[in-house]
Amino acid sequence: MSGDVEAGQVLAAKFEVIFPHLDERQRRLLMGAEARALGHGGIRLVARAAGVREATVSAGVYELEAGGEPLGRARRPGGGRKKTADLDPGLRPALLALVEPDERGDPMSPLRWTTRSTRALAGELTRQGHKVSAGTVGDLLREEGFSLQGNAKTIEGKQHPDRDAQFRYINQQVKDHQGTADPVISVDTKKKELAGEFKNAGREWRPRGQPVPAHTHDFPQDSPGKAVPYGIYDLTGNTGWVSVGTDHDTAAFAVESVRRWWKAAGRSGYPLARRLLITADAGGSNGYRTRAWKAELAALAVETGLEITCCHFPPGTSKWNKVEHRLFSRITMNWRGRPLASHEVIVQTIAATTTRTGLCVHAELDTSTYDTGVKISDRQMGALPLTRHDWHGDWNYALHPEAYDQISNAPDPSGRPSPDLAWLCHPALTGVPAREWDSLIATLMTLHDQQREANLDARRGHRPRLAAPGSGRRPRPDPRRPAPGSHPAPAPRPAPGRHRHPVQRPARNHKQANPRHPPAPAPGRPRHPARPAPARQPRRPDQPRQRTRHHDTARDQDSVLMIRRL
Repeated sequence: MSGDVEAGQVLAAKFEVIFPHLDERQRRLLMGAEARALGHGGIRLVARAAGVREATVSAGVYELEAGGEPLGRARRPGGGRKKTADLDPGLRPALLALVEPDERGDPMSPLRWTTRSTRALAGELTRQGHKVSAGTVGDLLREEGFSLQGNAKTIEGKQHPDRDAQFRYINQQVKDHQGTADPVISVDTKKKELAGEFKNAGREWRPRGQPVPAHTHDFPQDSPGKAVPYGIYDLTGNTGWVSVGTDHDTAAFAVESVRRWWKAAGRSGYPLARRLLITADAGGSNGYRTRAWKAELAALAVETGLEITCCHFPPGTSKWNKVEHRLFSRITMNWRGRPLASHEVIVQTIAATTTRTGLCVHAELDTSTYDTGVKISDRQMGALPLTRHDWHGDWNYALHPEAYDQISNAPDPSGRPSPDLAWLCHPALTGVPAREWDSLIATLMTLHDQQREANLDARRGHRPRLAAPGSGRRPRPDPRRPAPGSHPAPAPRPAPGRHRHPVQRPARNHKQANPRHPPAPAPGRPRHPARPAPARQPRRPDQPRQRTRHHDTARDQDSVLMIRRL
């Protein structure tokens, strides 16, 4: 007995140290192995030392003698608590009906117009009688092949029938220019930015709980100015040039950016260049319909001696322009989560943009001003040394380095004044004398005004027209009354023996009409005492309250007088 007690104590000490590191099945197998090693009576001894039932130790012995393969898990397949989807067969169809109301459920689903988060789905399923948690909803959605996804911008909209052909034409032009060591650039204007401590999209690594503070609203008055980044991407050299403007995005600004790129980088990078290919989108300051863009390019061609060919992408395909996803996207990723506090910060951040493929970007600030609304006449457009390509000449054209008359002093045919139309009223043409013609025009104009007023009255629903005080047609001046600011005519003297009292007009200001404060007398007129106000009769309890309106007697008399004259 003493040996069994000592063996039990040794086993108890061993189990106390090892059991916290083992799961349920591993503990059961360990106890079965110790019982088999002790032989007869080992099951009872191990059960007492471990503090478990003898049936648990017997199950461990049986599993070891069965010689099964390692399961890799604590429980056998099918063991443990059943899944909620297995216990509730209607849970999965109800969840799919909420997630896909158009295909599998009711189009009038309560979550059709709200967010479909796992918490919202779990709450709606619980309301329908399927008690489930948000985690279980997420597991079921993943089992059904769902995942969190954003919108995919794949709908191109209305496409031009020559869209793909224009892409192939641009590709061929790029290969031809690169084959002769001529530069090929892609240009466009990036989204305008407000300089200042404004929130910028994206996140950046910072100490926990210490985000960069920014303004709550993006008000322009809180900004030192706007930034207009115009990008130029060299397809052959994999380099970028960004001119950050502070004024308007005009064609002159776009061509000036190209001019700066050529003087600083293009001329040294392509010393033997004779041509320049520019790929641009269809709209904006460098659009194919912008006349100022072509006029500025013509001036640049004469200045640099290059034949400038411009190929535009079809409308609605600007995202295929190389500058968009090879330069602008990298700039956006570089300044994400960082307020663009000033123009210097914007320029330095753009200049620090690099990629693993070797992209190098140069940025500079352009503080020049560029006028808007510059118009190029038809005569000036006709003078440009512009040659349109055989394929879509509106999208593809070349500007030659030839001198031309940039400012034409000849009158524009479209700007000539129209001829005199008085001959249309000649009696020989109308058959009506001049006096009768004027009378006819006056009658027709009167009928036209009446018809217009009738139409306006019908639009208002035959409601009376309301006019604000002081608006509407001014009354005609009375020739018998002096004009404002002039001296009034002296009043005639009364006949002898008769005393004539001057007429007291009530003042328009209600404060002066108060009998306690009589109006001041006019210069040169006798002062008369004001008449006392009539006594106010007390109102009976059964008598309804009446509202009084203050009428302007002088204004009413003027209106009556004007109506009589009319």
